[in-house]
Amino acid sequence: MEISIIEEKKLVEIWLTHAESQDETVRENLKPLYAEYKEKKYTTAVFLSGTRNLADASSDLLCYNRRRIAQLEVQKEKESPAAI
Repeated sequence: MEISIIEEKKLVEIWLTHAESQDETVRENLKPLYAEYKEKKYTTAVFLSGTRNLADASSDLLCYNRRRIAQLEVQKEKESPAAI
């Protein structure tokens, strides 16, 4: 677990491993921290580690974005008036 407190942005970042995110004791132990910073009007963000390989997931996302951009470009070309 990693906790970062960013005073100037009034932000608390909590990073949990996959095992920690599945552990109910860890989650219960964080509740007082949530309450403490809520009282101080901070935003608390909890980041949970996934189960997939990061390189594979990133590659999949990049490929999807590339395909989506290409689809949108084709759609835009079809919708625009033909050049004379």
